[in-house]
Amino acid sequence: MSDAETASAPARELPNRDEILELLEDGIREAHRKVEEGRVYDPENEKVRIKWIRALAYAANVHRQMQNDRDLEELSQRLDELESE
Repeated sequence: MSDAETASAPARELPNRDEILELLEDGIREAHRKVEEGRVYDPENEKVRIKWIRALAYAANVHRQMQNDRDLEELSQRLDELESE
């Protein structure tokens, strides 16, 4: 896509935090399924399984971080409300 096409293309809306969390949850489930149900017949397949385990761990960590960010944001809002009373 050229610069002109990119400039004239409609802006795609980025997913919000809840949508990203849902996508991560889907990814976590899929990675977990691959780890649990994947068949290992040779060392190359085992390398693929290890990559899925790493993807699962990474997605779970990002999910946890985003939930923590959301919780902190909600606590900050509640604190602001209490202080304004």
